[in-house]
Amino acid sequence: MKKAHGQLRRGQLLTTYGPGALFDLPRHSAIIGGLDAWPKTSHLEEIIEPRLVRSIERLTDVVHPKLYAPPAAEDSPGSTALGVGVYRFPEWFVVQEEATLGGRNRARRLVHRKALSNGRFEKLPVVATRFVAACSHGHLDDLDWRYFAHRGSSDCRKQLWLDELGTSGDLGDLVVRCECGKERRMSEASNRTLKALGTCKGRRPWLGPNSDAECTEPARLLIRTASNAYFAQVLSVLSIPERDNPIDAVVDELWDDGLCVVREPSVLSIMRMIPKNTAKLEPFSDDDLMAAIARKKSGEIIPEKPIKQVELDAILAAPEGYGDDVPLNEDFHARCLPKKVWHHSSISDKIAAVYQLHRLREVMALIGFTRFEAIMPDINGEYEAEVERAEIAREPSWFPAVENRGEGIFIQIDAAALDAWRKRAAVKARIEALWRGHELWKAQRKGKHDFPGDAYILLHSLSHLLLQSVALRCGYPMSAIRERIYTDYKGGRYGILLYTGSPDSAGTLGGLVQQARAIEEHLDYALRTAMLCSNDPICAQHTADDQLEGRWLLGAACHGCTLIGESSCEMRNDYLDRALVVPVLGVEDAAFFSGITL
Repeated sequence: MKKAHGQLRRGQLLTTYGPGALFDLPRHSAIIGGLDAWPKTSHLEEIIEPRLVRSIERLTDVVHPKLYAPPAAEDSPGSTALGVGVYRFPEWFVVQEEATLGGRNRARRLVHRKALSNGRFEKLPVVATRFVAACSHGHLDDLDWRYFAHRGSSDCRKQLWLDELGTSGDLGDLVVRCECGKERRMSEASNRTLKALGTCKGRRPWLGPNSDAECTEPARLLIRTASNAYFAQVLSVLSIPERDNPIDAVVDELWDDGLCVVREPSVLSIMRMIPKNTAKLEPFSDDDLMAAIARKKSGEIIPEKPIKQVELDAILAAPEGYGDDVPLNEDFHARCLPKKVWHHSSISDKIAAVYQLHRLREVMALIGFTRFEAIMPDINGEYEAEVERAEIAREPSWFPAVENRGEGIFIQIDAAALDAWRKRAAVKARIEALWRGHELWKAQRKGKHDFPGDAYILLHSLSHLLLQSVALRCGYPMSAIRERIYTDYKGGRYGILLYTGSPDSAGTLGGLVQQARAIEEHLDYALRTAMLCSNDPICAQHTADDQLEGRWLLGAACHGCTLIGESSCEMRNDYLDRALVVPVLGVEDAAFFSGITL
């Protein structure tokens, strides 16, 4: 986006303000344009991450998608002045005038953009209306104000007014009035059973003109600045050495560059002599490469492990050490910290190992978005293929991505201790209540992912508690630290990764990774703090299957103890229960860490 109109960081163009997001510029209200309105990919920096590309291909059916970083800010060293296209939206405005209805009530005219002249109406300034219409498919449109005020289609073209009957701005105090005498309260627009806004027209203004799609959903009222107006669907992976089926990955990468025509070893020898192929093909024999090419041609599918499963394999395979050995892989360098360094008391007996990730590279890509309700990935970090999402381009062939370089600490939980914990009757009863809450939530939402299981909720809750402790000493704010939860139920491997990253090529400064040495101190502080919440006993005694409150994905968890900033949490603060971690008021026997005293 050009500096003259407003600026956004690269990361914001993937999360808060991606294509399709509503956005206020200094002088206009707008919607971020789709990828067709972005600079040509020849002007953008390509990001290489094969695992992420393969995952996107499975989810979107886009063949061999590319990843490109959003354009850099104009004042970045060596950058070209590029901008991201935006479209003006909405097209209805409220005139800033002092017309009154009597007393303290105020009336303001509603006008369409075609009636404006340089952002003014009869020499009065105007502001974009805060109300728009949308549907669950992500479509977006102006409110049909005449349809709404007249309770259906009408040929009346008299002036429309927005009357404010109070000072609160509440929907019940706003009335849309036509000078013909028809009027209607805005509160009726928010009542979904009335279907007061008619049927969605399938408009997709972020994709430009003539981009409407068919839609039969009822239109819903949306406040354009509300937090539920845009939920980005972002895939994230850690860059690690390719360990599984590396030969198939190389064949897939070079398929369109000539391997698709290879039918005999003599042709393969020619392919080896091409400079850009030499290094990639050199580790493999002709026989192995011909077998891999044959598998590719026959369509034989080799199942790829889930994103997090591959990351877990790489972390746990790291040798013991302190991270000062060479050579150093700038994308991934992990070492298992010797136990004598961090284990000094019984409080950490249930921790199997602590790993320091001295270097890591995270690549994040935007694949779509939703409105009204966020659709989260599953516990393996992946979206289901049938998950509904709004497109960010008419015919996408590439996706915006960013890379962050940083550091992290990984805490592996003792599998035997976790198995013994899950067999306890009190734990089973607590998990059963959480499962019932999940089923109540699933019955009223589009998200249909499975219940994450006992280990995930335990580790997720512990992760939040540890993150709050680590943030006090590592030198990074809590909002800069993120989590990844690993639960390999079949393999019996469980762990928590707390990491931070920066788009700067030099990465971060090492403050977080050094906290691995003090993991016992962080664990002690986190557990003791979690035992008592400022909202107890209300927080401690809350259960997920309480139908009155509707907090179906939370047990003993609230903003006073366990919830953190959603930018740090991989599950938007869902599936949390500190009663599974430590004894709390009224629930003392379901804790993984028992025997903790204040």
